[in-house]
Amino acid sequence: MFNNKYSKTLTVVLIMVIIIIMGLLIFFGIRVYRKYYIKQASKEVIEELKDKANQINDTTEDSNSILNDVQPSVDLNTLYQNSTNNDSNESGDWEYMGYDVIGYIEIPKTDVEYLIIPDYQSSINALNVGIVMLYPSNIGLNEPGNTVLAGHNYRDGSFFSNNKRLQKGDKIYITDTSGERVEYEIYKKYETSTSDSSYMNRDTEGRRELSLTTCTDDTSARLIIWAKEV
Repeated sequence: MFNNKYSKTLTVVLIMVIIIIMGLLIFFGIRVYRKYYIKQASKEVIEELKDKANQINDTTEDSNSILNDVQPSVDLNTLYQNSTNNDSNESGDWEYMGYDVIGYIEIPKTDVEYLIIPDYQSSINALNVGIVMLYPSNIGLNEPGNTVLAGHNYRDGSFFSNNKRLQKGDKIYITDTSGERVEYEIYKKYETSTSDSSYMNRDTEGRRELSLTTCTDDTSARLIIWAKEV
């Protein structure tokens, strides 16, 4: 009787251990898959943006060559505009997982390369698939002023998980859908409370600057990074 009861107890324990192990494997498997899938899906759209930017740059170079060779009687402005209009892109022309795309961010130090979603589509789901431009609203990337970009800290290396590794002097690159790629350099990094939003509408005196925001590893505070155009 004792052995039979012991065997049943041991069987129940083993089943519970197996269930826990399977649950952990599924949990971490989903996280690994999500990280890989988001990275790859984002990369595909980024490559399309890069190709389009290269096409625009090639067209611009060809147009400049044409402008140097045409006769003075030709309307040069019209010629240039006609040669580039077919290759231009508005932000609404680019979509990713149902969201509009306005560009992408690169941070070489932390191997970050993700698409940027505009604020008017901001939601928890948007933050799960990309970097969200929180401020200012309805304005494109690489404009004068302070551009605020928010990203999750999943503590797995994705999105802004490794922002804590960034230091003064590290570079950030922002490319918009027109193909313009602007280099920014980090000059300030600090933590603040989750209720502090003063970093959003700060005065840059007309300069192009960035503010990156994410939660700290323990989620008790916000990690803020400021960068200015080089």
